[in-house]
Amino acid sequence: MPTTTQRVPSRPLVAASLATLVLTAIAAGAGVFAPSLYRDSDVLLTQLYGQDLLTLVVGVPALAGSLFLALRGSRRGYVAWLGVTGYLLYTYASYAVMTAFNPLYLVYVALFGLTLFTFVAGMARLDARGLRRAVGDTSVRAAVAYQLAVAVLVGLLWLADVGPASLGGTTPAAMADTGLVTPVIQSLDLAVVLPAFVLSAYWLHRGRAWGYAFTAVLLVKATTLALAVLAMVAVMLADGQAVPLPQIVIFGVLGAVGLVVTARFLLVIDSGRGPTVPSTGADPAVDD
Repeated sequence: MPTTTQRVPSRPLVAASLATLVLTAIAAGAGVFAPSLYRDSDVLLTQLYGQDLLTLVVGVPALAGSLFLALRGSRRGYVAWLGVTGYLLYTYASYAVMTAFNPLYLVYVALFGLTLFTFVAGMARLDARGLRRAVGDTSVRAAVAYQLAVAVLVGLLWLADVGPASLGGTTPAAMADTGLVTPVIQSLDLAVVLPAFVLSAYWLHRGRAWGYAFTAVLLVKATTLALAVLAMVAVMLADGQAVPLPQIVIFGVLGAVGLVVTARFLLVIDSGRGPTVPSTGADPAVDD
């Protein structure tokens, strides 16, 4: 069936991303420079501070730079833009439902809505077949292995905490002293993020075009998030809080390896310029 897709973000998506940039700078800046804004427990406060610091220093510039490249027709820029948007979607979805109500609540909700719209609409416009052709015959084994490693290691880490607590009728250790009534991050990861990595790795292994598309986006998102977790850990340790060693090791390794795998995957993408309209004929080599 003939389709028309385009790599360059549409005007509504550009407007949504620009609004996201402004609101993210406000939200993360307030968290870094006015942490008293938060009304959360001390344990959660240090995590929020670390997340805000990474978002302000890395997330905001990365979104601005990748959006600029995407508007110039760069495939790398487009998938990086979606990946950073995915990171912000995850971040502010959790803020909107996890943090205690504060004056920036409506900002979190607005960011949740803006990034959800941008991510979904941006993925719908992504030229998956063009991206598959751009990667060519480059080996994708490292990207497949990394995504499966993320799913398995993080899944086991969370299940080791929430599983025994569910069976024993107790509260997971991750919730201790946080004031939370449910493990929000674990819920998002186990229900959405980790299954997405497994599906993406499977499609990539099978050579499907959308496997390449989701891999490019998820690699950026995973690497950014792993760095955010390390920033949280650093702040917590500086505050004298205990952090489980397995979490430090797992996210440290995933962050370091993720940077290498993500950079390698993005660099092999042919960064052609201008909008792409795929041919209407079937392309068995990249058919999804």
